[in-house]
Amino acid sequence: MPLDDLSSYLKLCFEEDKIFEDITTDCLFSSDIYIKANILAKETGVCSGIWISGTIFKKVNQKVKIRYLKKDGQIIKAGDVLMQIQGPAVDILRCERLVLNLFSHLCGVATLTRKYVDKIRETKAKIFDTRKTIPGLRLLEKYAVRCGGGYNHRLDLSDGVLIKDNHLFILSKIKANQTLASLVREVKRKTKGKELQIEVDNVEQFIDALEGYPDIILLDNMSIAEIRKCVAIRKNKKTKVQLEVSGNVNLSNVKEIALTGVDRISIGSLTHSSQSLDLSLEISDVIPKS
Repeated sequence: MPLDDLSSYLKLCFEEDKIFEDITTDCLFSSDIYIKANILAKETGVCSGIWISGTIFKKVNQKVKIRYLKKDGQIIKAGDVLMQIQGPAVDILRCERLVLNLFSHLCGVATLTRKYVDKIRETKAKIFDTRKTIPGLRLLEKYAVRCGGGYNHRLDLSDGVLIKDNHLFILSKIKANQTLASLVREVKRKTKGKELQIEVDNVEQFIDALEGYPDIILLDNMSIAEIRKCVAIRKNKKTKVQLEVSGNVNLSNVKEIALTGVDRISIGSLTHSSQSLDLSLEISDVIPKS
């Protein structure tokens, strides 16, 4: 997942906030006023995005010096200094809101992911994200999920086959007699080399799809009893088809779901409903003109 070139994304961010037209800062300070500042955590969570925060400052002015005190994936606590910044006041202040918005959001995604990962640590299941991401932020949000100990589902529509309920509804109208097993076999022939997953919402559909031997079967919004039944059927078939649960997963029921024996649990809320971690930028010193 390429994250090295963020120029296009940052260009959009800079334009959105008009950071090179900060009329308040520009009319108050000359470019030779230097400051020292810290980015602090105000609550406990998981660090994610510290490197892109530094990149933002550097993109604005290479003279800004960054000292990283934490690493992505580390637990951070209230009062921890995450990074120290030194450079022209005008450049640090014009970046402040953009850095905090993005850094706080990515830490929030990583923190929520870690909560789910910790809940199922004693099971074989893994926590996966989905494509329910904020447009333009998918790469970074999926990176944050990994910082929290989770795994990434397909990155985009070209990254794998996922036959969902809407596909199946349309097909039922134009190929009324086709079984899910024959559908899976047909799509496998057309997409050789691509991971193939199919969504089912009841045990009968599961049994049908299993006969086609997809790579993964997504058990959508099934009850615990239904999930257990599907796991038992797979065991009797002695197949390596992976089982993934999605829909209505929360911190209260995720461990019970994991204990059924499924391989994967995908959770859209990791990216679309996580709460940003509270971070702040505080100036520690003004450096006198030399």
